[in-house]
Amino acid sequence: MQGCWIRIAFVEVACLHVSKLDSNQLNLPLQTEYTLFGIENPLLDISAKVDAALLEKYELKANDAILVEEKHKNVYADLVEKFDVSYGAGGAAQNSLRGAQWLLPAKSTVYVGAVGKDENADRLRDAAKNDGLRTEYMVNDTVPTGVCGVLITGQDRSLVTDLQAANTYKASHLQSKEIWSLVENAKYFYVGGFFLTVSPESANLLAKHAAATNKVFAMNLSAPFIPQFFKGPLDELAPYWDLLFGNESEALAYAESHDVKTTKIADIAAHLSKLPKENDSRKRTVIITQGRDPTIVAIDGVVTEYPVVEVAVSKIVDTNGAGDAFTGGYLAAYVLGKDVDECVRAGQYVASKVIQQSGPTYPKVKNFEFK
Repeated sequence: MQGCWIRIAFVEVACLHVSKLDSNQLNLPLQTEYTLFGIENPLLDISAKVDAALLEKYELKANDAILVEEKHKNVYADLVEKFDVSYGAGGAAQNSLRGAQWLLPAKSTVYVGAVGKDENADRLRDAAKNDGLRTEYMVNDTVPTGVCGVLITGQDRSLVTDLQAANTYKASHLQSKEIWSLVENAKYFYVGGFFLTVSPESANLLAKHAAATNKVFAMNLSAPFIPQFFKGPLDELAPYWDLLFGNESEALAYAESHDVKTTKIADIAAHLSKLPKENDSRKRTVIITQGRDPTIVAIDGVVTEYPVVEVAVSKIVDTNGAGDAFTGGYLAAYVLGKDVDECVRAGQYVASKVIQQSGPTYPKVKNFEFK
């Protein structure tokens, strides 16, 4: 095997955008501080290479993302006690915002979510600060900071998330004077699909604000269980999607749960791109990645395929967070008004650097310049 396609912990992501700059995007200031606003579930990642026996013990799939159930509660202790673990700042959207900030001018990104009042929250703040990401967490002093077990087997990642404090986020925090001023200032919003398990109300506030002010609202399907079991909140947000990310498993889950009578990924992407849209001043772009197979990009029903760039296996250390990194690189290029080719190049660059390290971390040195 000569190479490996870039995969993601929560979702595989390729770049979306149109070949020509969106006229509405051109009207948005590109140098506004904290122009990219993200929200989701901040988590401390606990990662380890494990054996198949551990997956079997907890009835976990090798490549999946789930919320913890009672039968999984001891998996975190097993990881720490029986395997060589590493800790890192996690949560898919937070990873993406850190990646975007890596390529953007200082003070371009801000991220919101809920944490506990504990050492794990301090670790998350420090990691984000080191990457230049501003965080404005809601603090719950009665519930610990959320964690995500990352069980690594080969190139697969099984993610088991215990949201804890992240599950307590309230829209009242978003609507507070300090945080809403950041919303009003921002021009681009990124909401991870996992957030629909926590505060759909907050996601809707951002979506409606974006539509009313002609700003960009981007979202991620995140995992198959989101369109399967959170269909209502997802559908409520669908009219506001300017950009939608997903992978083939999530696309198939969406099609099944929404009675889209096809299993062809390109057709599903086209269907998603043509759903009714609240803000018709820009066309919706839908991106579905398929591992080794070409990435499907659908814009207003027109589908284009982008070949996947391979990364030599000998250089790969850890693919956990690669897709989040790709999203971050893409968003950085998009915010700067770059075309689709440059978005793809930026996303692939950031992801390629992340997979050569342990966990979703961004190196201090980068040799990338936008064209």
